[in-house]
Amino acid sequence: MAASYFFYAWWDYRFLGLIIFSSLVDYTLSLKIVHSTRKQTRKAWLGISLISNLGLLAYFKYFNFFLESWTEAWSKMGFEMNYSSWSIILPVGISFYTFQTLSYTIEVYKERMQPTRNFFNFSLYVAFFPQLIAGPIERAQNLLPQLNKKRNFNFYQAREGVHLIIWGLFKKVVIADSCAIYVNEIFDNHEDMNSLSLILGAVYFAFQIYGDFSGYSDMAIGTARLFGIKLMQNFNYPYFSRNIGEFWRRWHISLSTWFRDYLYIPLGGSRNNRIHTIRNVFVIFLVSGLWHGANWAFIVWGGLHALFFIPILLVSRNRKYLDTAGKNRYLPGIKETFQMLYTFGIVSIGWIFFRADSFSTAINYLKRIIAFENFKLQYLSIERYNIELILLIFLFVVLEWFQRNEEHPFIGRFKFLKIILILLLILSLGVFSDYQEFIYFQF
Repeated sequence: MAASYFFYAWWDYRFLGLIIFSSLVDYTLSLKIVHSTRKQTRKAWLGISLISNLGLLAYFKYFNFFLESWTEAWSKMGFEMNYSSWSIILPVGISFYTFQTLSYTIEVYKERMQPTRNFFNFSLYVAFFPQLIAGPIERAQNLLPQLNKKRNFNFYQAREGVHLIIWGLFKKVVIADSCAIYVNEIFDNHEDMNSLSLILGAVYFAFQIYGDFSGYSDMAIGTARLFGIKLMQNFNYPYFSRNIGEFWRRWHISLSTWFRDYLYIPLGGSRNNRIHTIRNVFVIFLVSGLWHGANWAFIVWGGLHALFFIPILLVSRNRKYLDTAGKNRYLPGIKETFQMLYTFGIVSIGWIFFRADSFSTAINYLKRIIAFENFKLQYLSIERYNIELILLIFLFVVLEWFQRNEEHPFIGRFKFLKIILILLLILSLGVFSDYQEFIYFQF
């Protein structure tokens, strides 16, 4: 626990008290809930937990956004209001650890688990440093029992951890950071780019955010393995999804299942009539967009995914693809190929809103794509052609495709070739070193 607190304090020691406060609140309230016999009292303790956690999140992450939106709404009705933004620093990882502590209190309230009496272990569950900054958002039922028992060093588990760390570093440094250079150039100068460059910019960002976020998750999971801790899988080759429902079962799994269990199902899920089902889908996707950031572009991104998801839900195809694409085959079928390309295409359209500085920028970006102006490769001012990056992404996709049934590429057959692959990945980390900040650190 001390090491995790030191890790967090290294960023900004002033916010260490915030995570300790959040831990203390939910530790205490969970004990209050389990010792209460009256339902109303239990609800009251749970309500305090919700207000405390969501209140902190609303203040640090959304106060200025709500204030600005409120002022603009009144201005459009003819009432001029003066306001000044507050200088609020967003504590790193707050969106992740508040959801983690909330899930713990809710599980205790639902009587699906007993609260721990060990405050130190609970604090470690909240602040466990590998996944503290950007997840996975762990459930107490998975992580707490592992923290409560004695662990011995396991060579094979540690080896798997090292493999995951190397693979995660490769996805972050070689794939994501290489894509970031082109993405920044194209999005920052989108008004001067032709349609092909703008399409490539959206595709590059799709691989940047995937390599960046899943790379962090792999490194977090791998680091935890070194300590004998097994964290949940957070990504499962999402760009091989055949529809948007499958994509959300494979992308940021810890967050999508959190919203499913603690928001979508309590709202009624798909058990009621279609109107209520559509409402529930919009709620979870809009809230998911807002969770990512205080910007209307994120909310539109969530709304777009709701629009993509509702048609397959209405025809009961949202849970059709529960297996792996191209199962027991080296190559996908023609139908599967088109399905994966279509799903990747609509997801990439959504990523434009996620990456753009504002809603208007995203709309302008899309308008320029549709214009189909000068459809050829451009030589960018960063003095690099696109061909090398396109080839790098292609090789990365091929590698992931042939390992899509495994947790990472170093599992299974051809161990000698995989040792060579490990060495090549380590060498590539030194060649491609255009370091960029992790995208999800801002959330």
